[in-house]
Amino acid sequence: MQNQETTIAIVAIVVVIIALIVWLVVQRRKSQRLRESFGEEYDRTVETKGGRRDAEAELLDRQERVKSLEIRPLSPNERMRYSADWTETKALFVDSPVEAVARGDRIITNMMDDRGYPMGDFERRHGDLTVEHQDVAKHYLAGHEIARRSGEATTEELRRGFNHYENLFKDLIGTDDDTHDDHGYAEDRPVKPEAASRPATTHRTD
Repeated sequence: MQNQETTIAIVAIVVVIIALIVWLVVQRRKSQRLRESFGEEYDRTVETKGGRRDAEAELLDRQERVKSLEIRPLSPNERMRYSADWTETKALFVDSPVEAVARGDRIITNMMDDRGYPMGDFERRHGDLTVEHQDVAKHYLAGHEIARRSGEATTEELRRGFNHYENLFKDLIGTDDDTHDDHGYAEDRPVKPEAASRPATTHRTD
């Protein structure tokens, strides 16, 4: 009888150990998948949340949330309109970098709205972007941070902020060759303060 009880106890321990090993393997694979999917955003979220468990729960929640969204490409007319707005805003940077960065922020927000991203707070918009646009979501984060303190930022910081927005703009505008190439973004270079093309008085302020 004692031998039978001992055998049962050993089997129970083995089962627990196997279950623990399986759980650890599953957790490791889940973590690896999230690392591969989110890249640098994985580490940033772990740091922000203060731990891997909460960070992974947040990232999984983002993935589920974005699955329910109906994200659509911009129409040709929308691409043309936004491309024209962006060209105008780039020219504005030379004479009024603060206004150009603020306007760039608004253009990005409007583009995301038109494509179907929910217009919650910035953290929500950035989080949604990281699910399928990891490489450019970091530009949104950096650009927004500079735009938020644009009144105190140097011209060089504002230039970097605008360039961050431009990287995101190129991603959001889509890949329609006719519209994209007509406005020069395939060969566009980062904005430079000295590259003025038009006086600021010719631009809209919407």
